Amino acid sequence: MKFLMLVIADPEAPQGEPQPLTIEEWGAEVDRRDAWREGDRLVPPAQAKTVRRRGGEVVVTDGPFTETREWIAGFDVLECDTLDEAVEIASLHPQAAGGTIEVRPFWPLGL
Repeated sequence: MKFLMLVIADPEAPQGEPQPLTIEEWGAEVDRRDAWREGDRLVPPAQAKTVRRRGGEVVVTDGPFTETREWIAGFDVLECDTLDEAVEIASLHPQAAGGTIEVRPFWPLGL
């Protein structure tokens, strides 16, 4: 099963929580499990554009889609046997200690 792992940064979160792994160690662990399919960092939300279609018009605004201090900093696509395995991998990511990791199964077209 494929899972999307959203890496969410919170610049105001307390940073006292120890990280179980560095990002390099996390990458090596995911490679060892042969679970990583792709992923990357994203530029800060100030460089984002939000696109909406309303009343037949396209409306483009600067910035992220929500008004919040948290922002999506990156993503990873994992291939795991279960959601529990994907959650275990996400729990080892360094950003889990100071931000948030959201794990969501893919919803295949046609289902």
